[in-house]
Amino acid sequence: MSVQKPSIPRGMRDFGTTEMIQRNYIFDTIRSVFQLYGYQPIETPTMENLSTLMGKYGEEGDKLLFKVLNSGNYIEKVNEDTFLDYKKLTAQISEKGLRYDLTVPFARFVVMNRNELSFPFKRYQIQPVWRADKPQKGRYREFYQCDVDVIGSNSLLNELELVNITDTIFTKLGINVIIKINNRKVLAGIAEMIGFPEKIIDITVAIDKLEKIGLVKVNEELALKGFTEEAINKLQPILELKGSNYEKFQIIKAMLQNSIIGTKGVDELQVLFNLIDNQNINSKYELDLTLARGLNYYTGAIFEVKAMDAQIGSVSGGGRYDDLTGIFGMPDVSGVGISFGADRIYDVLTELNLFPVKVKTSTKIMFVNFGEKEVNYCFSIASRLRMNGIPTEIYPDSVKLKKQFAYADAKKIPFVIIAGESEIADNTVKIKDMNLGKETVIGKDKIESYF
Repeated sequence: MSVQKPSIPRGMRDFGTTEMIQRNYIFDTIRSVFQLYGYQPIETPTMENLSTLMGKYGEEGDKLLFKVLNSGNYIEKVNEDTFLDYKKLTAQISEKGLRYDLTVPFARFVVMNRNELSFPFKRYQIQPVWRADKPQKGRYREFYQCDVDVIGSNSLLNELELVNITDTIFTKLGINVIIKINNRKVLAGIAEMIGFPEKIIDITVAIDKLEKIGLVKVNEELALKGFTEEAINKLQPILELKGSNYEKFQIIKAMLQNSIIGTKGVDELQVLFNLIDNQNINSKYELDLTLARGLNYYTGAIFEVKAMDAQIGSVSGGGRYDDLTGIFGMPDVSGVGISFGADRIYDVLTELNLFPVKVKTSTKIMFVNFGEKEVNYCFSIASRLRMNGIPTEIYPDSVKLKKQFAYADAKKIPFVIIAGESEIADNTVKIKDMNLGKETVIGKDKIESYF
């Protein structure tokens, strides 16, 4: 048998012990804030039916879905003509796909479990998602999302709460962020203003790329989508709008005064900004009329969070969706949520060296192994320490002390306990502080109080 060179698919990553401890620090921080605000955990399957996923993320999102081949001889019933049309072929050979995000599966979950849920329902979810995207810095094919949503309430207090959650999380993590806020109703009003109300999706998809491809390319894309030169020119003041939040509100209010939906969006934004202004928010926040969030299901307020001190895309984003459950037969149930990208947050914390300096292992104490008699003596002590919540391990093999100490040093275990014949005879143990090099002898019955 030939030796195979081990590898993993592009856009996927392994995480070693140190990375996992750091990632768990992110997950634990985010989870603790979610719980502070009364959100409860759920999980949904890795795979969903393609019928659940397709058509919810726009045409470009559908292309990024990882589709799973049906089991068995899935090609057998496919005729030759079908191979010429990839959409027909996909429908016959693939019925399932890896989830693209956590929001659409959440909407499906709500509809399927509506009789067991109390509304408004506040849930959080921390799970991986998959996108067949081109791998690059900050963009992976498998990554974790940490979502928090409330469904069954139209109140803008929910949006305010999401802003507070966002601010709390990034303050705890030590990341300076700016929270960009817009409203899809405003974008619909802009589409009306330039004379193309039916092309709201094309507008949002194009301007959502503004930061990535620049104004000239966005205008070129709009032209290719059938927008007239006059319409594109009317859009320019919006795309280039500068000033304070107050100044932006005055300008957009005047521009959209003849649009009912646009005016409603501006009113919602003003209420939300008034609420935020009365909070003690550490993070910067701004009205950004170029913020579009390319996902089709958003209908109201939309959010995007960017790290101010690192060159990376958004680290968090979300918004209001008024009828996502309606697709699954439960209409007129509004929800709003925000998603935190754990992998991008990890990259930012690494780049800025913001992970807390602490022990890089969960183990606090290691007992050295001198042999069977000594291990039996140590085992009962180790059991008592574990019962008191102190992470403890015993080196498994009776080998040279140099090797055992090297193991403890490599794992950054702060304390090593030595119990040889003399310690056993005296009912004591010798504790070595690996950081200070200091040794202390105490009675074995006092070890819990020592730690």
